Amino acid sequence: MDNRQHSAVTDAIICCFYSVYNRLGYGFLEKVYENALLIEMRKRRISTVAQYPIAVHYDEQVVGEYFCDLLAEDKIIVEIKAAKQLLPEHEAQLLNYLKATNLEVGLLLNFGPKPEVRRKVFSNSLKSHGTPSSAKATADRLD
Repeated sequence: MDNRQHSAVTDAIICCFYSVYNRLGYGFLEKVYENALLIEMRKRRISTVAQYPIAVHYDEQVVGEYFCDLLAEDKIIVEIKAAKQLLPEHEAQLLNYLKATNLEVGLLLNFGPKPEVRRKVFSNSLKSHGTPSSAKATADRLD
């Protein structure tokens, strides 16, 4: 599994994240950061969709639907937080979004008191209807 796949795009998104963080700082709601990041990414010509729907299937039936904050270049899920710090459940949310799609790369961006970035990769080769929750995903800690 290539842990650095789509690295040019993820690096550009991380630059956008720091641009927004440096201008807005800490303390706004997630939606404010989502809107600002969307503007910044589009300024840099990164194709981005906000509130992209993700359907969760079980036995080939939809059992739930979620919305990731941003989908970049039709290949990277971007999940935004405005928390004191990133928690394991934030990372689990991103991994579950990756598991429920054919997408393999995600970014978790926290606009907290200290900016935090996590890059997650979950290979499609590990995904199946019966994928155990212990399947190995990889992460780069970038804070």
